[in-house]
Amino acid sequence: MSGAPETIYGLRAGLAVFEMRRDDIERIAFAREVHGELDALVRFASQRGLPCKEERSDALARLAQSQNHEGLCVVAKARKFIAQADLAELLVRRKGAAIALDRVRNPYNVGAIIRTAAFFGIDAMILGAPAPHPALAPDAVRVAEGGAEHVAISRTTDLADTLARLRKQNITIVGADGHAKTSALTYAFTRPVVLVVGHEREGISARIRPHLTDVVSISGSSTIESLNVAVATGILISKM
Repeated sequence: MSGAPETIYGLRAGLAVFEMRRDDIERIAFAREVHGELDALVRFASQRGLPCKEERSDALARLAQSQNHEGLCVVAKARKFIAQADLAELLVRRKGAAIALDRVRNPYNVGAIIRTAAFFGIDAMILGAPAPHPALAPDAVRVAEGGAEHVAISRTTDLADTLARLRKQNITIVGADGHAKTSALTYAFTRPVVLVVGHEREGISARIRPHLTDVVSISGSSTIESLNVAVATGILISKM
């Protein structure tokens, strides 16, 4: 059964939906000031007979349930998440790379990581958190600036089990830990690979650690103990 429609807000996020899955679009609302950037989208809506209307900022905020709509809201069919078996097949076939988030929940960090992953051509993202089933927060989609449409996204309520299954497919599982002795800057990532980043304060959970092939760290001065998780993940992604 398909889920409820998704409201994507943010100019680049909305335009990416039009680029990558336009057949999913059900409704469009936009502010006058961005109309000049939406010619193709508005034309498409007219051809399909889709509701497409200029709205005031307060109406867009109500639709988005956020003031951060950037002048565009696109209502689309529920986002499709990649199944775990398909994720493994994709990584093996492409000799690809994925990022696994272990209890990373802040939507601004999640969105920034997805944006960086898309920029560097990372194939997939695994959202891992205890029940209720982890989803992709609307603000994460906005912050990703369209990246959420270019990275295959999987989700699991048992990341340890998911990583164990991936490792059985000869996929390398590398964890990021500030106390690891191996430097990420000199580590040779072997694809297919999954990079696991953990909760900003608690790090990677104990249940995840037995499934890691290697653990790497980013060295810095002793002034600050650690990096923001999105910044650290960006550095690690650039090395993959």
